[in-house]
Amino acid sequence: MRTYAIGDIHGQLGLLRDAHERIAADRAACDDETAPVIHLGDLCDRGPDTRGVIELLLEGIGAGAPWIVLKGNHDRMFQGFLETPDFQDPRLRPELGWLDPRLGGTETLRSYGVEDADQRASREVWDEAQGAVPEAHLRFVQGLPLMHVTDEIIYVHAGIRPGVPLDRQVEDDLVWIRDGFLNDNRSHGRLVVHGHTVVERATHFGNRVDLDTGAGYGDPMTAAVIEGRDVYVLEEDGRRKLRPPY
Repeated sequence: MRTYAIGDIHGQLGLLRDAHERIAADRAACDDETAPVIHLGDLCDRGPDTRGVIELLLEGIGAGAPWIVLKGNHDRMFQGFLETPDFQDPRLRPELGWLDPRLGGTETLRSYGVEDADQRASREVWDEAQGAVPEAHLRFVQGLPLMHVTDEIIYVHAGIRPGVPLDRQVEDDLVWIRDGFLNDNRSHGRLVVHGHTVVERATHFGNRVDLDTGAGYGDPMTAAVIEGRDVYVLEEDGRRKLRPPY
């Protein structure tokens, strides 16, 4: 079974379009128009056009594109703020909220026309955001799944809690986990394909593949094709196979 995957997006609409173009070229070479494209989450924050990213995804899915979009921790923070101005993600330090410049919520709201969010009271910003963010965008983010599982692969934003059955995994881990997952070398049965933790280049660690190459910080966005358990990064001149460290 062939699937495609795209790493963290972070409001980078141009890079997302480029990733889909590389996927389209590979589809044409394979004569495969039906393989799903798994977007690994973090649609929003840091980059300049979260609104455009969500609109592109909604339009594509609405037109019948075989796209699956997973929820990342930044998407959860965006959703949480829109639902209540006092939202505090349980995995963040109490003094660190979504509008802190380090997290990128200000850039997300700016894409909807809400300016200087980190310089104003959160209630005032929230009131303005209620009229600026389309309800369809909030419903879309609220409905994003946390995992997509095939016979060979687990697609997830951050990772899984090793040793815990998939039906007992919790959202906090699926969108936030690092410790306990990144340093665990045991087989998870299926190969885990994830983002969330930035690597310089897409990397195969044997039991997992990390596709977050830092688009949120102005670095490239990775698109990959997975056939069975073989993973290939899609580059301008074609495929590059990712090889495990053994």
